[in-house]
Amino acid sequence: MSHVGVSHGRAKRRSVALLATGVLALPVLAGCGGSNDHGGNAAATAPDIATAARQLVADGGTMHWAVDTMPVTLNTFQADADASTARIAGAVLPALFTLDSSGRPQRNADYLESADVIKTEPKQVVRYRINQKAVWSNGREIGAPDFVAQWRALSGKDSGYWTARNAGYDRIEKIEKGKDDLEVEVTFDKPYADWRSLFSPLYPKEVTGTPASFNEGARKKLAATAGPFTIKSTDRDAGEVTLVRNPHWWGDRAKLDSLVLDAVSTGERTTALAAGKLDLAEVDVPVARRIALAVKDGNGLQPLTHGPGSDVKPADAIISWAVAHGADGPKAAAAASKARKQTQQARKDYAEQQKALSGYTLRKSLEPAYTQLAMNGSSGPLADQRVRRAVARALDRQEIVNEVLKPLGLPAKPPGSHLALAGQRDYKDNSGAVGGHDTAKALALLADAGWTAEGARETTEKSKAGSKADSEKAKKAEKAAKERADKERADKEKAAKAAKSPADDSKAGSASGDQKHQVAGAYAPTGTQAPAAAAAAPAVVGKKGKPLSLRFVLPTGPGSEQLNAVGAQITQMLDAVGIRTEVIKVDGAGYFKDHIASGDYDLGLYSWPATAYPATDARPIYAKPGVASDGSLLVDQNYTRVGTDRIDQLFDRAAGELDQGTARDLVEQADARIWAAAGSIPLYQRPELVAAKPAVANAGAFGFATPRYQDIGFLKSAKKS
Repeated sequence: MSHVGVSHGRAKRRSVALLATGVLALPVLAGCGGSNDHGGNAAATAPDIATAARQLVADGGTMHWAVDTMPVTLNTFQADADASTARIAGAVLPALFTLDSSGRPQRNADYLESADVIKTEPKQVVRYRINQKAVWSNGREIGAPDFVAQWRALSGKDSGYWTARNAGYDRIEKIEKGKDDLEVEVTFDKPYADWRSLFSPLYPKEVTGTPASFNEGARKKLAATAGPFTIKSTDRDAGEVTLVRNPHWWGDRAKLDSLVLDAVSTGERTTALAAGKLDLAEVDVPVARRIALAVKDGNGLQPLTHGPGSDVKPADAIISWAVAHGADGPKAAAAASKARKQTQQARKDYAEQQKALSGYTLRKSLEPAYTQLAMNGSSGPLADQRVRRAVARALDRQEIVNEVLKPLGLPAKPPGSHLALAGQRDYKDNSGAVGGHDTAKALALLADAGWTAEGARETTEKSKAGSKADSEKAKKAEKAAKERADKERADKEKAAKAAKSPADDSKAGSASGDQKHQVAGAYAPTGTQAPAAAAAAPAVVGKKGKPLSLRFVLPTGPGSEQLNAVGAQITQMLDAVGIRTEVIKVDGAGYFKDHIASGDYDLGLYSWPATAYPATDARPIYAKPGVASDGSLLVDQNYTRVGTDRIDQLFDRAAGELDQGTARDLVEQADARIWAAAGSIPLYQRPELVAAKPAVANAGAFGFATPRYQDIGFLKSAKKS
């Protein structure tokens, strides 16, 4: 899972953005284990945004906020919409419901005076009462025609509309005006629990009214907007989208004169920050560490102990100096001199960047998204649920989360749910359905599936039957090796006990050459037991002479460091149970599309966002794949290809259950079965790390909370013009 997805289509787009950041950074079985933690750790995802009252924020100024790319489209309902699209929509379009810091939907009073279910029988009816001041930037009132046009565009009934999703809209039977133009009544042909997810964002009928305006017209510009900001310009050459105050906005006036979204890739973000071109930017772990070190170094006042050349030892420096001054001849001297100058220049550039980076603060929270180990269950060994469960039991998720989050000072607890995260009211740990780290259980599951150490030594059943003598010989050799190892261990224990005897101390000392004159720390103290022989690598498990080996596909490129570090941890954990991995590094740009989405992997790492509407948004992620007429799988967003009819049924029941308690129970049951199926194993909640100028107020690491764009600005004490 650079952004909370509030729909399954948005979740899909968000996952691609998460993969690009590489922090891997816009979604109950009866009697199973797991703690009930409704509400979770609210502090874990609390926003870190330098909250300031509006009277403390200056009026005016331009803020430069980094986005990963220029938006391909301004229509969030299209398949190629991304996080940039969503950020613009949040500032310029109506969102009838926004999310609070716990990820719960809240009515947005700027657009709605009320929104309630007024009937459940014979059919569900929701009545929206629109804020009487709400108007589009063209002066037209927001009303029923906009709701009707969006419903028709997204219902899925008109194939002329190129839409990424229609969840919820396909359940609407009709939309009518209420007692006046401010009331809109939506009737559903079957109950829909997640009705609050609809019409956010709401587009004007000028955008959604026809396939042409929806498909092409909204890609580069919007016919009308209705937010605190409106779009002034989109400069693709400069990589900038400029938003300015909306003069027709009826709510709290935007504090900023303009908000510029600058497209800056992950690899270029450090340079842009150091050059002072950005006021606000999400960063990855390496950049966050540099900012933390810059602040610690005190604006360049302390000598740098990191950066280019910091790992050069004094002896190496002396040798380099000698070579540069001709010790090994003129050619070697020229090369060494050039290398020394390059290092010195890199060191100087690095120091200047650090000085500039010390002018930023780091705002951090846990992002409402988690990174998972995905297992492709469509074919091969992982098609067997027992093997997938064995992989899950081999993972020490706490060790992984410690490595990722503890150094950042963030809460380090593995996620216990696929469908909610710590801080959300609906969070419950259902991971007991698959079980925790247990090497013995993992080996037992593999053996039950036919994967054993003996199986790895087999060739075929026929040759095994014909080579009984060889098998017996191998067993005898293995037994003899074990006996030798036991004898060596016993001899060492005996020697250690003898070394502890006072009568033997002098002998031990003279034999070793008088330890008191040896290098401190280089030798074990007299009498220390020698370690047992290094444990041999665990036997590879296999079948019929074929070892169990899985293709572990990982991305390369800027921002992929954390993913690869986690991948290395997982590889070691699987080695411990005899599962070998073939690590395949691929270009990060095509990682998701060419490998995860296409199914060209056995193991992979990617992220999904949490959502306030799991019954709607998560269903396509975990739905059982169908089969097309040509025999291929229809996976929707279930890239693990693992699903069951029962999981689908639970999601469907939850989506139509209007009682929130019952709906929550159904979602929890679905989550426990997702754990048991072991197609994906959540590893850690992603860190949300944002570099901000100290003067930036009401922006940073938002956690679950929807940004309130009209409150973002600069503190009066440090106004930026």
